[in-house]
Amino acid sequence: MYKIALNTISKKISSGLTPLRSNPDFWDSQDIPWVKTEQLGVKHIYDSNEKVSKLVFEKTGLKLNPKNTLSIAMYGEGKTRGSVSILKKEMTTNQACCNVVIDSKKADYEYVYYFLKTQYHQLRNLSSGVRKNLNSNDIKNFEIGLPDSISEQNKIAKVLSDLDAKIELNNKINAELEGMAKLLYDYWFVQFDFPISEAYASSIGKPELKDKPYKSSGGAMVYNEQLKREIPEGWDVGTLLDIANFTNGIACQKYRPHEGEESLRVIKIREMGDGFTDKSEFVSKSIPEKVIVFNGDVLFSWSATLDVKIWTGGIGGLNQHIFKITSSNYPRTYYYFEILQYLQHFKMIAELRKTTMGHITQDHLKQSRIVIPPLNLINNLHEQIDPIINKTVVASEENQKLSELRDWLLPMLMNGQVRVGEGLSASGFSGLVDDQDLSMAAEDRGEYGQ
Repeated sequence: MYKIALNTISKKISSGLTPLRSNPDFWDSQDIPWVKTEQLGVKHIYDSNEKVSKLVFEKTGLKLNPKNTLSIAMYGEGKTRGSVSILKKEMTTNQACCNVVIDSKKADYEYVYYFLKTQYHQLRNLSSGVRKNLNSNDIKNFEIGLPDSISEQNKIAKVLSDLDAKIELNNKINAELEGMAKLLYDYWFVQFDFPISEAYASSIGKPELKDKPYKSSGGAMVYNEQLKREIPEGWDVGTLLDIANFTNGIACQKYRPHEGEESLRVIKIREMGDGFTDKSEFVSKSIPEKVIVFNGDVLFSWSATLDVKIWTGGIGGLNQHIFKITSSNYPRTYYYFEILQYLQHFKMIAELRKTTMGHITQDHLKQSRIVIPPLNLINNLHEQIDPIINKTVVASEENQKLSELRDWLLPMLMNGQVRVGEGLSASGFSGLVDDQDLSMAAEDRGEYGQ
């Protein structure tokens, strides 16, 4: 293992720029992805939130970065500065991104990516000035620890990238599974095209309509004054509080564990998005049972970032500003998708109240209006989509283990404490990784997602 300046193993290190916003010719196009630092931090970037036209290459100094360029955030509030990503196709960036094109004859770009991930705090400490920004010269001179051969770099990168590929594959599968479950929910309880029961078909003298979509097949609809729209005959209207209990978390700082006392990690809004990290706080395990969260529980962050999710990060204690949602009368899939469906309305409420601490209160839950189908129909749909949701929970739990394994291996591989050999390969972690799935994820290393 030896150290060498990043500039020495790179073909090019440069930053981007922002074309004049006042010139529509630069922006009225979807030609070229243009990345900002807010996107950096994930391993791969396949596209950008904004695009620029090819005209920028003629009229400005903006350059196109090749595929597999490493992009490092030089500016940015919070945790952004020091974040790094791999651009997975030709892209441009703004001036806050430092773009590093690794010379493949001197280093493995994925190895360098993983090394830089271990140097996040060291990179941030290079910042200077009032705004604590990095500059490209500091990054050019930043030392990278390299094994003696590129083949050793390749082996290290492959172990780590195979784990990341499996995580990425699980995320894609989960997105598709949840999308499929949401599609079924919408079909049944938003479009009202649930399958007609044999009893209903017989009651209207049309047995041939059994299993046909209700609304599309002429099922009876009635106008509801509260909702200002038609709903299936015989269905009820209520509030979110009619179908579920919303238990707010506690001020966990009041329940810090004493020395030697069993504890739980605290679930705050940050953990809702990122899961537990080394910055997560701890709370006494003796907190009320109603605010202890287990995998599969439904959580709703009602302040600042509004979000609904099925928790999969492991047992924890619920902090204030997050509801744990339960019900003794309705299945999880029903109240989860009902709240998810209502989330956009809640976001509009919060947006209107931004200047007065926009958040969702119990009053908003009382004022909500939803359609409540017959319980037998809710249970029928639950039987179909609950196995789908359970698969996403299992995959997310696996991702948690894979992430922990990767993060445990990463610093040891980078400082030479652990070497890649016959006893260490990603496909060898049989207790954590499904070998077949992992090999599928690794087949097209670095290309997944295009």
